[in-house]
Amino acid sequence: MKGILIGAGVVGERILQQAANSTSVEIVAMYDANTERLQEMSARYNVQTTSSLEELLEIEAEFAYIGTPPISHMFLTEGCAKRGLHVICEKPLAHNEEEGKRMVEIAKEYGVKTAMHFPMIYGEEFLYVEKAIQQQELGDVIQVELSTYFPQWPRPWQENNWIRTREQGGFIREIFPHYLQMTERLFGEGSLQSHQTNYPQNPELCEQSVCALAQLPGNIPFVLQGAHGVAEQEQIIYRIHGTKKTMTIRNWAELWVSTPNQPEQRLTLQKSNISFLDEVSLYFQGKGSNYVSFEEGASVQHIIDSLLK
Repeated sequence: MKGILIGAGVVGERILQQAANSTSVEIVAMYDANTERLQEMSARYNVQTTSSLEELLEIEAEFAYIGTPPISHMFLTEGCAKRGLHVICEKPLAHNEEEGKRMVEIAKEYGVKTAMHFPMIYGEEFLYVEKAIQQQELGDVIQVELSTYFPQWPRPWQENNWIRTREQGGFIREIFPHYLQMTERLFGEGSLQSHQTNYPQNPELCEQSVCALAQLPGNIPFVLQGAHGVAEQEQIIYRIHGTKKTMTIRNWAELWVSTPNQPEQRLTLQKSNISFLDEVSLYFQGKGSNYVSFEEGASVQHIIDSLLK
């Protein structure tokens, strides 16, 4: 299946890597306004480039991957859908909830399929936790928690002009969507009950910290907290407390399990052979169903927007 890539940044390169290792998906062309980065990625992955977005959209392909800042997602989705391209979008879905809902409508208007780039649900850690919950290994789930702490923001490898801004950036937009979506998959759609989000005095800069309480189906509390500029190592902890077991996904890819009165044990899992890009391409071809829709992305966007207020 042939695709085009809009945005050759860090995440765009991950898509290029997946496509390079795939036997079913090929990125045939790409565009980025940063011409130096574009040429670097072209040389590294042997992918054709175009000099404009308009030129890219004329390339024969079946889907487009949008890996640009959130403020451009709705505009790009409409441009791709008008040309009959299925659309994969980087998270968060949109700049705000209103634009996210419009993106859902656009896909329906033009009859194209959509998917979000939420790679964690294809990983062995999530799959293990999902199965454990389905088989009631944790017992009754008492509480779910997400804690994210960063000594600096943006992170050193992710310095760019927009990710530090209040308009488009911040860890609530960049980190929280992965775990909000994962939580919705495991427990269903939740609702935000209360929150406090603190901002620096500079009105251009993103949030400094947040503490929030949401409620999941079954009256399960979901506690979310995060901050940057803190004097500690970066850590992201997603924890599900059960009466029989507690399971923790730490720093994206470490799965830890504890039982009453026993220390945590890290599990070594067999690496998942599921590729996000391969799974989504199967869905686009009508052969699979493991994907995250724009509708799910819009549900996550609603909570993100609420947290940012």
